[in-house]
Amino acid sequence: MRRALLSAFLLFSALPASAAESHAQSSWPRIRKARIQQLLPRAMERAKVEAWVVLCRENDNDPLAMHVGCENAGGQAAFLFLKQKDGVRSLALSPAGEAKALQDVGTHDEVVSLERGTDLFARVAAALSEAKPQRIAVNSSSTLTVADGLSSTQRERLEASLPPALRRRLVSSEELVFEWLSVKLPEEVEIMRRAAALTASLQEEAYRTVVPGKTRDSDVARFLKKRIAELGVEDGWQPDQNPNVNSGPDRGHSHATDRVIQPGDFIQTDFGIKVEGMWSTDIQRFAYVLAPGQTQPPPEALEKWEKSKKGSRVALAAMKPGVRGYDVDKAQRDWMREAGSEPVMWGTGHPVGYWAHDVGPALSGAQKGKPPEGWALRPLRPGQVFGFDGFFAWKLETPARRRRSRSRRWPW
Repeated sequence: MRRALLSAFLLFSALPASAAESHAQSSWPRIRKARIQQLLPRAMERAKVEAWVVLCRENDNDPLAMHVGCENAGGQAAFLFLKQKDGVRSLALSPAGEAKALQDVGTHDEVVSLERGTDLFARVAAALSEAKPQRIAVNSSSTLTVADGLSSTQRERLEASLPPALRRRLVSSEELVFEWLSVKLPEEVEIMRRAAALTASLQEEAYRTVVPGKTRDSDVARFLKKRIAELGVEDGWQPDQNPNVNSGPDRGHSHATDRVIQPGDFIQTDFGIKVEGMWSTDIQRFAYVLAPGQTQPPPEALEKWEKSKKGSRVALAAMKPGVRGYDVDKAQRDWMREAGSEPVMWGTGHPVGYWAHDVGPALSGAQKGKPPEGWALRPLRPGQVFGFDGFFAWKLETPARRRRSRSRRWPW
């Protein structure tokens, strides 16, 4: 019965499970330090800031704690990054209970141990007064969630500790965080390349278990959950919606249901894993279930697939350094209109990396029929990583329902 499922729609070759096991010893602490030393100076220059202050604490930590080395904060701590002529100097002001561990990890140039009762904010103010930065980034943002980790009470105490001249120099870290997180080191790209190949190979494994008329969408999802556990990787996003296996009309981002997969169905699996606790994938794979008497998909099914695949190639050809994310999306939508596709509400693609929907330019905006805005206006840069789709959509017999064929690829 397994021959009844066409797997030719799967574009990535399988990767042995041992590739995931090889990352059992996390390389993140070393890579994090390299990112601070190699990428943060350029990001601060582009964002036009000379200092960045991140405040950390246990139980309600900043979203960027893992990125600046304060994931194990107990008492409240401050992490300062000060731009200098020869790079960035990092300073950790830490309660004594965590200071020794921070020194051992070696992420920061200097770790200052603060005895109980020390006024942390006064020490931050003293360090900034000595550095004399013109613009000081803090994690407050109305548009970038991961750059919005500073609580209102932390901000109040920080501002109260600063002299008026420095207080007026506080700016959002949004631009800095965007520039820093959106670019990956070559070693990170290689980790993500292998993780993406593993993700796709697992989806292919799952499709081979399908028995038309018997296997449910939720059975395919459970198979993938089992493989995640066996390989020691994590869910790429919320566990109750990963993977989304969808053999009926489009359901968007959701959980897999108990719908039984039928001959003639298209199956969509939206699936992601996280490796080393840091890097996430977001891969979609489609398959067609052969109907009785079929040895290959009917011409109309293959035509939909080829059109969606062409859409992904059009998008890929448009992806060059300096091109806006909007223009990548528009290139594919121009092709979709030419190919006779129904409109698709989702953008062509998005950054992927530390989160399945990562920080960086959005490959979207052209579906809205208005001028580009927001992250879609941002140019693509070398070192950025994206998940993106090739689209083709058509109407189903059920009123107001559509089905898509999508071809998802990762550029490097």
